[in-house]
Amino acid sequence: MTSHATIGIWTGTLDGVSASAVPDVVGEVESQGWHSLWFGEAYGREALTAAQMYLGASSSLIVGTGIASIYARDAVATASAARTLHAVSGGRFVLGLGVSHAPLVERMRGHNYGKPVAAMREYLDALDNAPAAVAGEEQNPPRLLAALGPKMLELSRDRTAGAHPYLVTPEHTATAREILDAGDGEKRPELVVEQAAVVDPVADTDAEVWAERAHAHLNIYTGLPNYRNNWERLGFGQDDFVRGGSEKLAEAMVTRGLDATVARVREHIEAGATSVLVQVLGSAMNVPPVDDWRRLGEALELSR
Repeated sequence: MTSHATIGIWTGTLDGVSASAVPDVVGEVESQGWHSLWFGEAYGREALTAAQMYLGASSSLIVGTGIASIYARDAVATASAARTLHAVSGGRFVLGLGVSHAPLVERMRGHNYGKPVAAMREYLDALDNAPAAVAGEEQNPPRLLAALGPKMLELSRDRTAGAHPYLVTPEHTATAREILDAGDGEKRPELVVEQAAVVDPVADTDAEVWAERAHAHLNIYTGLPNYRNNWERLGFGQDDFVRGGSEKLAEAMVTRGLDATVARVREHIEAGATSVLVQVLGSAMNVPPVDDWRRLGEALELSR
C-alpha cells in the first residue's frame, strides 16, 4: 500500500508480557516494518514508564501513548517525563493525552471526573506552564488528544499537534479531518486513527471466531458514555449498545480478515487520516498476536 500516511500497531497485549520479554516482542514489531507502536493506560503499566521500556527496546519505532490519562499524573510530572522521553529517544515519543472515563477515574483512582473539554483545557494550560529545568530536555514531544466529539477535536486542533480517535468509522475520520483543517495553523494537524481487526485465518472460514473476539472487545466500551455518545453521532442507537455491541456495531468497529482490514485502512487514509493504528484482536487479550501482525503487515505491504 503506497501512501503518505503511516501505519502502526495499537495494542494492549504488552501488559501480558514480562519486562524481560518486552524487547523480543517490541523488536518483532519493529522488524515487521510497522511505523509506530501505541498502547493505552488503564489497569496495567503506568504509561510513561511503559513508553520508556518500548523506546529502549527499539531503535526506529515511534512510540505513542494512546492514551495517558490526565488523572494519572499532575501536569508538571507529565511534562517532565515527556521531555525526558523525547530527549533520550531522539524524538521518537508522542504524548497522547485523554480524559479517560468516569468509572476509571472515580472508582479506581479516587478523583472527581470533570467536564472533559474543560478538564483537558486546564491540563494543557498547566503543561504549557510546567518548568523545563533540565539541561538538554527543554523541548516537548508532539501532543495529541483522544478526541471524538467536535469540541475536543477543536481543542486538539487549536492546542496540540492533532487528534487520536479510537473506535471510529471512516465517516468519523472524514468529519474529524474537516474540523482539524478548519483551523488557521500553518501545519496540517495529525489525525491518528485506531482500527480494530481480526485477521486470524480461522476467522475467514469461521464467523463465530470473529464475532466472539469483536463482541468481547466491545464489551467494556459499550458501557462507557464517551463512546456511546460518539456512536450516536454516527447514527447508532440504543439497540446497538447492548453489552458487547450489536452485530451492526461490531461490523462497523471490527474488520474481519486481511482483505477487509486492508480496505478499511485505505478508507481511513482516503478520509484524511495521517496515520492508522491497527489493533489486531488475537486469541487472548494478554498475548501479543505476533503472527497476525506479520500476516497483516505483509498484506499491507509495509516498507521501511
